[in-house]
Amino acid sequence: MGTRRKSRELALQMLFQLDMGKQDAEHVRNTFWAEHGTASAEVRGFADDLFRVATDRGSEIDGLIEKHAEHWRMDRMAAVDRNLLRASVAELLGYPETPRAVVINEALEIARKFSSPESVHFVNGVLDSVGKELESSSQ
Repeated sequence: MGTRRKSRELALQMLFQLDMGKQDAEHVRNTFWAEHGTASAEVRGFADDLFRVATDRGSEIDGLIEKHAEHWRMDRMAAVDRNLLRASVAELLGYPETPRAVVINEALEIARKFSSPESVHFVNGVLDSVGKELESSSQ
């Protein structure tokens, strides 16, 4: 597994912990890395960046997800899907040089690993729609 994929998975896990544990982001980051201290500096750096963007811009990210997840509220989504979408939209916002197709493909691979088969289609649709909006607004 590549370093970026590992970073994305770890960012998802931190966001999941934040979402489920109702702890502040700094506490989650500290406890998470105390348990996962074997990650390389490169893996940890990118995971921390994604987590930071996702938490710093959480309201904006959740708004984009809800706007493009037709008929779905954030609290009704599966927790893994909700947090995978957050991490992926954070990457779209924080790393605009990463091609949208790469971000979406990585999210789909992670969804296949951590979520249900139906989630892959849901995540794909939401991220494609969010990505198109972000691309059109940046032009």
